[in-house]
Amino acid sequence: MSMDSNDKIIVYVDSDIKGLIPGFLDNRKKDITSIIDALTENDYEAIRIIGHSLKGSGGGYGFDNISDIGRLLEQGAKTRNAIEIRKCVERLSEYLERVKVVYE
Repeated sequence: MSMDSNDKIIVYVDSDIKGLIPGFLDNRKKDITSIIDALTENDYEAIRIIGHSLKGSGGGYGFDNISDIGRLLEQGAKTRNAIEIRKCVERLSEYLERVKVVYE
C-alpha cells in the first residue's frame, strides 16, 4: 500500500468492536501531539513507550500500519533518532487522515 497518494486507505474492522474504534483513532491523534512534545523535551523514553503501545495495539484493532509505525517509532526512540521519529509522526498523521474504516 502506497502512502504517497491521497487515496483513502480502507481498513476492515470487526463490527463487534465498532464502538471502540473512534476513541482508538482519536487517541492516536493525541499521541502525535504527545510525541512532538516529548521530542521537544528530548524525552525519548516517553516516545519509546508510545511507540511500544502503538506497536502492540494497532494490529489488535485491525490497523497493522499503526503497529508498523509504532515499531519504527520505538526503534527511533531507542537510538535517539529525531529524524526517524519525525518521519514516523508524519506517516502516522497522514495515515490517520486517509484511513477509512469499513465494519464487517
